[in-house]
Amino acid sequence: MNRVPVSSSSIKSIGHDPQSSTLEIEFEDGNTYQYFDVPQAVHAELMQAASQGKFFSSQIKGHYRYAKA
Repeated sequence: MNRVPVSSSSIKSIGHDPQSSTLEIEFEDGNTYQYFDVPQAVHAELMQAASQGKFFSSQIKGHYRYAKA
């Protein structure tokens, strides 16, 4: 999955596969996680958020199944 670098203190890059609705986030600590069943609209909101870290914490973390990639 192709990820796009983002300007965030906690997130290094973000990718999304619309066919599988999988969101992939690479964190600044080097860990990468995949979040499942994430709609394209949520990915778009994440990418446009003023703070991607805050959006992740409030809208994604704890809301979607995930696995370490």
